[in-house]
Formats: sequence, structure tokens, C-alpha cells
Amino acid sequence: MALPFFGRKSAPPRPATAPEERAAAGEGPPPTELSGLDFTASDHGRGLAHEAGQVEVQECGAGIGAAFEEAAVLYANGNDAEALALLEAAVPTEGGTVGEGAWLMLLDLYRLGGHRQRFEARVLEYATRFERSPPPWEDLSPEAGRSKSALPPLVNLNGQLSAAAAKQFEQIAAIARRSGAVRIDVGKVRGVDDAGCGVWRRLLAELAAERVGVTLLNVQALADVLAGRLAPGRAEERDTWLMLLELLQYAGDQARFEDLAVDYAVTFEESPPSWECRVGLPPAGVAASAAPAAPADADGFVFEGELSGAANDTLKRLAAFAADRRELRIDCARLRRIDFVCAGTLFNILVTLQAQGKLVSLVNVNAMVAGLLRVMSVDQVAHVTLRP
Repeated sequence: MALPFFGRKSAPPRPATAPEERAAAGEGPPPTELSGLDFTASDHGRGLAHEAGQVEVQECGAGIGAAFEEAAVLYANGNDAEALALLEAAVPTEGGTVGEGAWLMLLDLYRLGGHRQRFEARVLEYATRFERSPPPWEDLSPEAGRSKSALPPLVNLNGQLSAAAAKQFEQIAAIARRSGAVRIDVGKVRGVDDAGCGVWRRLLAELAAERVGVTLLNVQALADVLAGRLAPGRAEERDTWLMLLELLQYAGDQARFEDLAVDYAVTFEESPPSWECRVGLPPAGVAASAAPAAPADADGFVFEGELSGAANDTLKRLAAFAADRRELRIDCARLRRIDFVCAGTLFNILVTLQAQGKLVSLVNVNAMVAGLLRVMSVDQVAHVTLRP
């Protein structure tokens, strides 16, 4: 879902020729194109005016609304709890006429704070009210980010493993399920009998079915031990054959795997498992976001983490990056927060880029950051769309 976020607002002072130059060049409307998504179908000020009999017709979506401006600024300044209390008071329950933008701010602040129960308590009301699919739950809190980027727990196996090791494997499974992934070092395992291989294979199959990541480390020595027990043409110890094939995939040894697969097919008269290289792949419990951010295209730039201060290094790099580009796409999927001062500096940079006839888009912006960008008139010099 990439929704234009902001309603109409008077443009800030900027060179008047830039939009006209783009229009004359046939590039379509400037990136300040508007939508009907608003905050203020009914905010506190309107409710008070109505109660006082002061009926005044105003353009719907003409501004972000005082409560939501304040919440955006509070969040930008790191006052998350105050921003959340303000939004929960401003967004009514059981109906009400607050616009969709306000709801998206509240739901995103739940996600940014890791408040899953509160999110789930309100998300159905959002879907019913606006007749659209709500944002999916995703824990965007700093704690979740740290746990995703950390390595999964490491378990060391040693000695001889047999069917009697079933309890040990159950403990490994519990650790893996609790953490979402596990690393198992088998470098000190001296042997596994066929029953032990069967228990081990069932554990790996169960975790794979549950999409729990497993990484086997230092497998080559154990593969050599198992290979010494097998004889092509002797249809015995089937679980050991299959466990060895599995270990070779974790070792990345495709040539040896294919030779053993042929021997397995001849010995047991059945198709062997297919090759799947499992070495070097990140476990399922480790988010891809642990890797450094990279733009999806040559004209892409990435904002991530929390941006603060007028002399922000990321914004300096942005200005340099944009120097020789006509169009620029800034991916904000991993941007949690931008403070008030930094947003002002960003606005000044974007004004300059617009005056140079450049088209800038900020995409995948969380709704709390988008609220601040609306307050700072950034939407008037760049096209801003929300993250799913």
C-alpha cells in the first residue's frame, strides 16, 4: 500500500518557476499532488466550535489539526508516551469522524512502540470505518530491531549422539522456537548412530515446517565420520544416508552430495533429496535488515534509524547524491524518526532541489514521520507516500 498521505495545504515560499518549468517540459503535475486523505474531519477544535454554536465551514483536509500537529512534534522530539496519550484521546472509539490520516498515525505509533495488543484492539475499527485493509502488524520498536539484528543462540553438540539424545534435541528445539532461529555447532560430535540420525532429521524437518531457522556449523568432520559407516549397495542405515546428504548441503559440498545421491538412489531404489545449498544463508530468525541498507535503483537513497540535528551527515550525503540527478527516490522504510530541526534542514534542501527542477519522492514513510513532514510543509516540495 503506497497511499498519498497529505491533504491540501498552502505551499511555502519557493521559486515560482519550478512547477511551471516541469509542466512545460511535459512531466506532469509537481510532486505536491494532493489526495483526500485527511486528519481533521472532526478534531477537538471543531467539536468545541460546534458545541458553542460557532458553525464555520472549512475545507476538509486543509490542515493537519492542532492535536495531530502536537503529536507529530512530540514524537519527533522523543516524547513517545505523550504523543501516544494525545493520539488515543484525539482518535475516538466507537465511531467518530476523525480522518484516516489521524488513524494511521495512531496505528503506526502502536507499531513503532511495539504495542501489539493496543494495535489489535483498534485495527478492526479502522478497517470497518474506512472499508480498506488495515496496515499489517509489524513490531517496529527499537527492541524488535535489536533482536532481529542479533545472531541467534549457539548450541554446541559433542560426544556420541543416539536415540537417547532425544531430550537434548527437544531442548535445542525449544531454544530454536523461542528465538526463531538457532545455530548448532557439530564440530565436536564424534558419532551418530542410525537411530540418532533419525531423531535429528525429524527435529530439522519439524523446525523447517515451522519456518524456524537452523544453521549447522563445522559439519565437515561429522560428514566424514558418517560416510565411513556407509557402503553403496547395502540398504541399511537409511537415516544415516539421509543425514549425511543433509550435512553436505550445510557444508556447501555439491559435488560430493551428487555422488552420494547417485549411490543412495542405487542402494535404496528411490529418488534422493534434491540439492539445496544451505551454507551462508541467514537463519529465518535473523532479519534481512541486519545487512546494510542499499537503494533499489541508481536514483535511490536510503533514510534509516533516527535523524537529528541541522548538521546531519545523512542529509549532507543526500545533497551530494542529488547533485547530478534529475529524479530522486528516498526510501524511508527503515526511518523511525526525524526530529524537528533535521526536518527543517531537509525542507531547505528539498526547496533547493525543486528550484533546480528536480523531482524528489519520499516513499515508505511511517505515518508519524509523515505527520511531521506535513507540519513542516515538506509535502509541498516532494511527493510523500506511506509505508504499508
